Amino acid sequence: MKMHKFLQFLNQQLTHWRRQYKTLRRKGKLMRSSKSKTHRRELLRTMLKNVFLFLSKTNEKSERRKQERVLRSKAKSVNIKSSICTVGLNWAYKQRYSVILAIAVVSLTGIIGHKLYNQTQIKIGHPAPQTITAPYTASIEDQKKTEAERKAVSTSSLQVLMLNARINEKINENLQQLLDDGNEIRAVAGAFPFFDPVVLSISTQRYLRSCSESEWQALLSAVENSKNQQQKRIGQTTPAAPNQKRQPRTTSKSNSQSLEKTQPVDFSQNTDFTQAVAELESYRLTTSEKSLSLVIAEISQTRQRYIQATAKLLKLETVTPEAVYEESLLLDLSDVEWEKTQIGIHQSIERILTQGIPQGLPKNILQDAVSLQLQTFVPESAETLAKNLLLAVLKPNLQKDEEQTRQNAQKAAAGVPPVMVKVRQGEVIVKKGAQITAWDFEVLEHYHLIRREVKWQELVKLGGVIAIAIGIFVWVERHIDYELRQRDRLLVLLLTLSVPGVIVIGLPYTTWSALGLLLGSFYGPTLGLTVVGLLWPILGISLDMSKAALLAGVGGGILGNYIAHRLRSREELALLGVAIALTQGGIYLFVKILIGQVFGSTWYIVFQEAGLFALSGLGWSVIALGLSPYLEKVFDLVTPIRLAELANPNRPLLKRLATETPGTFQHTLLVATLAEAAAKELGCNVELVRAGTLYHDIGKMHDPLGFIENQMGGPNKHDTEIKDPWKSAEIIKKHVTEGLVMARKHLLPTAIQAFIPEHQGTMLIAYFHHQAQQMAQSDPSLTVDDADFRYDGPIPQSRETGIVMLADSCEAALRSLQASAKSVGEKRSVKDVSTEQALAMLNNILRAKWQDNQLVDSGLKREEMSQIAQIFVDVWEQFHHKRIAYPKLKASSTGRNS
Repeated sequence: MKMHKFLQFLNQQLTHWRRQYKTLRRKGKLMRSSKSKTHRRELLRTMLKNVFLFLSKTNEKSERRKQERVLRSKAKSVNIKSSICTVGLNWAYKQRYSVILAIAVVSLTGIIGHKLYNQTQIKIGHPAPQTITAPYTASIEDQKKTEAERKAVSTSSLQVLMLNARINEKINENLQQLLDDGNEIRAVAGAFPFFDPVVLSISTQRYLRSCSESEWQALLSAVENSKNQQQKRIGQTTPAAPNQKRQPRTTSKSNSQSLEKTQPVDFSQNTDFTQAVAELESYRLTTSEKSLSLVIAEISQTRQRYIQATAKLLKLETVTPEAVYEESLLLDLSDVEWEKTQIGIHQSIERILTQGIPQGLPKNILQDAVSLQLQTFVPESAETLAKNLLLAVLKPNLQKDEEQTRQNAQKAAAGVPPVMVKVRQGEVIVKKGAQITAWDFEVLEHYHLIRREVKWQELVKLGGVIAIAIGIFVWVERHIDYELRQRDRLLVLLLTLSVPGVIVIGLPYTTWSALGLLLGSFYGPTLGLTVVGLLWPILGISLDMSKAALLAGVGGGILGNYIAHRLRSREELALLGVAIALTQGGIYLFVKILIGQVFGSTWYIVFQEAGLFALSGLGWSVIALGLSPYLEKVFDLVTPIRLAELANPNRPLLKRLATETPGTFQHTLLVATLAEAAAKELGCNVELVRAGTLYHDIGKMHDPLGFIENQMGGPNKHDTEIKDPWKSAEIIKKHVTEGLVMARKHLLPTAIQAFIPEHQGTMLIAYFHHQAQQMAQSDPSLTVDDADFRYDGPIPQSRETGIVMLADSCEAALRSLQASAKSVGEKRSVKDVSTEQALAMLNNILRAKWQDNQLVDSGLKREEMSQIAQIFVDVWEQFHHKRIAYPKLKASSTGRNS
C-alpha cells in the first residue's frame, strides 16, 4: 500500500517535471551555460525536496497510526480496569451495610487491642525456650541497679524546708495574747516602784508590797517602838500586842493573807524586814512624822492592789494551759524591766522564727536556743519569765518544700552514672529451661533477641466480643423508630472510635461527654445509651485505665445522652455541658472517697484530678457543640435545634417566600398549623413537620401568578394567557422540581427536601385533567394521558410527609368551605356550616387519598384517618370561631348616630 502511494506520487512528480523541462527547453534555458547549470541544480533540488517531503509525511502518518493504536490499547485496558472498579464499587454499594459492620469490627478491634500487636514471646519469669548466647561483646546498662542507686541517692538527698507563714502568724498572735494578759495584771497591781527608789530601795519596795500581813504588822510596831526608843537597835524583837492575831505568809501562789491566832514571831533575823525598818526610820529622821505616815498609807494601798493582782494571776493560771505566770516574777519586775522584757521577747522570737524550728527538734535544744537568744535582749531578772513565755508559744514552723525537694532529688539522681555490665561474645545469657530474670530480659532486649509477635488469639477473642456488642447495637437499631442510613452508622462508628482513640494516645480525659452529647442530640437517648453501655465494659476489660476515670466518663456520657435530645437551643446545650462537667468531677471524687484515697496524704492530688475531669467534661462538651453544626451539614442530620433554626422566618428562603408569594406563605402557615396539631397527637416529630411544611411549596416562587392563592383576585393566567391544560399542568408540576432545585441550592437537609415532592406524591392535578378531558371530547385528535397530569412522586415515605400531604389538601378544602359559607350571606353562620360539613368533607378527602394509594408507604394507619380529620376540624374552628353580630347603625337626619 505504501509502495503504491509512493509510485503514484512519483508518477505525478515526473509528469510535472517533464512539463517544466519542455517549458525550459523552449525558452532555451537548458543550454550549456552557467545559468542553465543553475536551473538544473534548482530542478534537482526541487525533485529531492519533494521526495523527502513525501517520505516524511509517510513516516508521520505511520507514527500517528502507531500512537492511535497505543491509545486504543490503553483505552481498552482502562475500560477493562474501570469496568472492574465499577463492578467492585457496585458490589460494595450493594453490600454497604455488611461492609460498614465489618469496618466497625476491624477498626474497634484494631484500636482497642493495640497492645496485642507487639507482644514478646519471651517474658520475665517464663522458662527460656533454648540456650541463648551473646552474639558480640557489649556493655549493657543494668537498669535495676542503676535505678536502685539513683533511688538511694534521691532518698538520702536533703529535704528543702520552707517557713510556714500561717504558723508564724499564729505564734505571734498567741505570744501577744500572753503579753496582753501580763499587762492587764500589772495594771491592776499599779506602777512599780511605787515610791522613790532613793528613799526606799527596789528590793525594800518589793518586800513591803508582797510580805505577809503579820510581817507588815510587826514592821509597823517596830517603827512605832523606834520612835519612843531612839537608842534601841533596829533588829530588836517587837512583842505582839495582847490577844493580837498574827498572819504568817501563805505558801499559795496568790500570796493571799489570812489572820491566825499565833504566838509572837521574831522577824529580826529577816534581812528584808530589818532593811525595810531601817529605811523607814531613816526616812522619818530626814523628813517628818507626817511624811512617814503618808508613805505607810501609800504602802498599804499598794499592798491591797498587789493582793488583787495576785488573785487575778492565780485565776489566769487555772484557765490557761501554759502556766507561764506561775510565780510572782511578773509583778516583781519594774516597769522599765517589763518594757525591756517585752521588746526583747519580740526580738528573740523574730530571730528564732526566721531561723526556723523543724519538726522533731528535741526540747532541750529548743530551750538552749531560747536561753541563748534571751541573754542578749532581756534583762537578767526577767530571763526565766521570758523563757517560759517563748516556750509556751513556740512550735515547729518549717514544712517540707515538696517541689524543691523533688527537684533536688531528681538532680541528685540524674548525677548518678548508669551501672554498666560488660557481656562478652559467646557468653551464655540464659540456658534452656532456666527462668528468665529481669536482667536476662534486658540483655536479650539489647541484642534484639526478644521475639515479638501479634497475639492473634487474643485479637480474635476481642473481635468476637466487639462483634457481639455490634450485634446488640444492630438489634437495638432495628427496634427503634429512627431508621439509620449508612452515613449515620459511619458517624456513630467515628464517634465511638474517638473514645478509645484518645485513650490510646495517652490522654485519660477522653471524649465520653462529647460522645453522649452528640449521639443523644442526633439519634435520641436509646441509641446513645446503647453505645455508651456497650463500650463501657469493653474498655474496662481491654484497656489499663483507672476505674474511677472510666466511671466518671461514663456518667457524663449517660447524662449527655439522656438530656441532649430534649433541648431546643444551643444555650441549653451549653448549660448541659456544665452539668456534665460537674457530674464527671463529682463521680470521680465520690469513687475516690469510697476507696479511701481522699483521706490519705495525697488528698490534694485527688481533688486536683477531680477538677481536671470536670474541666475535661466541659472542654469536650464545648468541642462537641462546635462540631455539631458541621456534622449536621456533612452527614445530613436534622436535630431539634437545627430544625428550630430552619423554621426561623428570617431565613433567606422563607423571607423570599413571604415577599414574592404572600398567598402561598399564608397557605403554608395554615398547613403548618394543621400538620403540627396532627403530628403532636400522633406522636410524630413535630419540629420536623413544622420545618418541612414551611419549605414544602418554595417551588411556587418560580411562577407565583401560576397559582391562584397569589393572584389576589386578579385574572387567572391559565384562563387568559395559557389556555392549555397540558401547559398549565406542567407549570403546576414544576413547583416540585423547582422547589428541589432551590432546596439543594440552599443546602436544606434531605429530610426537609423530602416534603417537597412527597407532599404531592403522585396525585392527579384534577382541575386541568378535567379541562383536558373536556377538550378531548370536543376534539377527537387530542389524547389525554393521566401521566401528564400526575405529579412525579414519590408518595410519602414517612408519617410526617403523609400528614403534610393530608394537611395541604384539607387546608384548601377548608378554605373553599369558608368561602362558600361567606357567599351564603348572613342566613347561616360559619358555625352552622363548619362542624358537620367540614368533618364529612375532610373524611372524604382522606378516604380518597387512601384509596388512591398515596399513603401506603407513609406508615399512617387507616384508623388514624378519622382522628386526623377531627384534629384538622378542631384547629380550623379555633381559627374561624363565631363572633358577636353587631347591630347595624342608621344615620339620623342630624348626622349623628341614633
